[in-house]
Amino acid sequence: MAPDDKEALAGAQSATGQAPPGFIAPGQREAGGDGSIPRMKKIQLGQSDLHVTPICLGTMTFGEQVDEPTSHAILSRSLERGVDFIDTAEMYSVPTRKETYTVTETIIGNWFAANPGAREKLVVATKVAGPSRGMPWVREGSGMTAADIEASCNASLKRLKTDVIDLYQIHWPERHVPLFGNMYYDPAKESSKTPILEQLEALGKLVKAGKVRAIGLSNETPYGVHEFVRLAEQHGLPRVATVQNVYSLISRGHENALDETMHRLNVSLLAYSPLAFGLLTGKYDQSGIEGPDAPKGARISSYESVRKQRWGRPDSLRAAKRYNQLARDNGLTPTQLALAFCYTKWQVASTIIGVTSVAQLDEDLDAYGTTLSAEILAEIDKIRWEIRDPAA
Repeated sequence: MAPDDKEALAGAQSATGQAPPGFIAPGQREAGGDGSIPRMKKIQLGQSDLHVTPICLGTMTFGEQVDEPTSHAILSRSLERGVDFIDTAEMYSVPTRKETYTVTETIIGNWFAANPGAREKLVVATKVAGPSRGMPWVREGSGMTAADIEASCNASLKRLKTDVIDLYQIHWPERHVPLFGNMYYDPAKESSKTPILEQLEALGKLVKAGKVRAIGLSNETPYGVHEFVRLAEQHGLPRVATVQNVYSLISRGHENALDETMHRLNVSLLAYSPLAFGLLTGKYDQSGIEGPDAPKGARISSYESVRKQRWGRPDSLRAAKRYNQLARDNGLTPTQLALAFCYTKWQVASTIIGVTSVAQLDEDLDAYGTTLSAEILAEIDKIRWEIRDPAA
């Protein structure tokens, strides 16, 4: 555990006993004088009754890159600084392995148990895994049945040591879609076993039973969002409040029609990987993503499986370096530019930040309130026109 994490851990118990600082009435915005992030109004998620901070703590590093004591320190510091929204998944930690499957939820549940009152201050989101995708320890068989959804929810509730999940999301579609950097839909690969209506009915039962407050999707397409909303309205079932999709300077595919879909249907975007697995922090600019000079312990350099994904593409690093230099040329850190881009976009309801230390958490939270000039935004769009979305 790093020294700064030990210090945060020492104060964790007292931190969660205080009302979260950093938030005031809608419409006001000023710097906090107590170390909290600049004050922000909370955001309503879709048409649900959930209202959250525009920053969400992602937890997929907990149990793989981050040990349990450090994870608890991060959770405590995040709450202390005013973030009231955390996101996890039954599949986590990442990269997913049989040995660490479900560990992240267990770590969070243990933190709730060690910090009475913390659960009531947070909006907790988790996700049910879709079809197996080569991970039989996550989901057996090729589909995701209604029984799978119910069983996964019950198991998550137990691991999280809570009576209700505030936002329950389908992690990736049950039907075939181009996912995680794949570009083209191929109808010949369709393998759906459970119709969307049946999925919605299963989620509706969980809501009716009081186990789930609101539902969401993740890694979805315009078709999927429209169909989930249409069927919910047609059959009187819960309406999706959110879609959690990738969104960053090098992953702006959301702006190719999905943003209009979600705006018109009043579904909120939860933006994940705003720093592109670290590419947009500048840490790989000189060393590259592998080799003796690559950052030790960083996600892309540490895991071959990650380097085989969109984050390992040469074009992804090439594009990131362009944006990182743009930040430096304008007196910003690459992290400030990348996060300010997401924090200030009208398309984004809440930005999910994932960290491996309290120091990283503080850096990401401190970036809130950074404004980007019209000239910088124009330069960002100019770079995108040249390079497009290499990690979409």
